[in-house]
Amino acid sequence: MSGRPGIDIPDHRGRTGLDRAGRDLERNPDIVIRDVELTSQGWHVLRRTTFDQRRRDGRWVTQQRETYDRGDGAVVLPYDTERGRVLLTRQFRYPAYVNGHPDGMLVEAAAGLLDDDEPSAAVRRESAEELGVTLGPLTHVLDAYMSPGSVTERLRFYAAPYTPADRTGAGGGLEEDGEDIEVLELPFADALAMTRDGRITDGKTVLLLQWAALDGPFAPSGGHP
Repeated sequence: MSGRPGIDIPDHRGRTGLDRAGRDLERNPDIVIRDVELTSQGWHVLRRTTFDQRRRDGRWVTQQRETYDRGDGAVVLPYDTERGRVLLTRQFRYPAYVNGHPDGMLVEAAAGLLDDDEPSAAVRRESAEELGVTLGPLTHVLDAYMSPGSVTERLRFYAAPYTPADRTGAGGGLEEDGEDIEVLELPFADALAMTRDGRITDGKTVLLLQWAALDGPFAPSGGHP
């Protein structure tokens, strides 16, 4: 069967039309999409897009940008206000390791891609897999593009209460996905201090811990929910 995988014929994940993303965008009259090239496709997709942009002085210029499309994701901070604790993870992250992190072992809030799930379902799934915890009611904190210069992902941020009785599994992630995740239950004050002294350098985790301190469950006023 002739054709281009991921474009004319299904790739290894059954996808076609991967070069169509963005071609029909017309929401911004100052941006005209000219071409979309599929430059790499593994589990995720790298594209090179050519577009015309009208600058603020009225001139039109042609630009090219590469975008990495890994889908959208969700992240959650489980907290126990009675004991003053939060649940985090520690795992190896090669991109951080190759870019200067001492050992690549990052302390993070549990997170994952949405795949075909709703964001709330995705964070409950990831909490069960990575942390071994069944979460209480979810609080939606914010949505954010974490690296908008090149990565399309929009991340949904949540927080949720838990108790010791809610830790019903071992966590650790899925071995078939290559995950080897350590579960960390930390005093909130210690976790917050780790964002200040460099022991926590993961952006999504810093955001959630700062929210918890300023406007969330550990805020001086009691915060939300």
